[in-house]
Amino acid sequence: MTDFSFQLYSARNFPPLEENLKKLAALGYKQVEPFGGQFGDPAGLAAQIKAHGLTAPTAHIGLDMLKETQKAIDIAGVVGIKTVFCPAIGKEQRSQDEGEWVKLGETLAKIGEAFTKAGVGFGWHNHDFEFAATSSGKLPMNILLDTATNLVWEVDVAWLVKGKQAPFDWFEKYGNRIVAIHVKDLAVPGQNLDEDGWADVGYGELDWQQLYTEIKRSTKAQYFVMEHDNPKDIDRFMRRSIETVKKWK
Repeated sequence: MTDFSFQLYSARNFPPLEENLKKLAALGYKQVEPFGGQFGDPAGLAAQIKAHGLTAPTAHIGLDMLKETQKAIDIAGVVGIKTVFCPAIGKEQRSQDEGEWVKLGETLAKIGEAFTKAGVGFGWHNHDFEFAATSSGKLPMNILLDTATNLVWEVDVAWLVKGKQAPFDWFEKYGNRIVAIHVKDLAVPGQNLDEDGWADVGYGELDWQQLYTEIKRSTKAQYFVMEHDNPKDIDRFMRRSIETVKKWK
């Protein structure tokens, strides 16, 4: 069975971290994915994760922190992170100018070179803004991957669908670059408005069993990370989501 992970950003509104790690381990999660705000004390974070029999093979670290590249690499070493993903850029940085995306790709490529030399993987995590065409007609996601050829990809499938994309097409084209997946579900339109339209895995409109089968077939994904951007009940999300994925074949 796949060792499912949990994006700790999902539980940011439900402290303390220690209690959440305890719950995740009890439910059968084997991994967690920390995010930038949790790296103030890398050694302390690593100790908490280890104390509950969990590992953190992936993480999200923001671009500003990534530009302090050696510091970010050191954090990865302390926590035991195998691959770091840049999770997004701010709205003010998103542009219709293809050249701006090329510049970002070049920046990511340079950071990626340093990570690779240190033996740590480096990649990008998508939202939906990477699928809004630039003025040249090209998609930012293509530009980033084609510019930073050393960049791997953590596909957030639900955001991909929100970007009006067909996931299977991207799996086929970039399968050898896809090393991680965010397992996230979209609520049926009009439902879960108090959770920003997201759903627990298996309780939305995405056919995750089919997606999982295709991801296994056509990509190099090693990590499957459960996420919900705004759950109102974190215990419910943790429990129902892993119950769903344990049924997958």
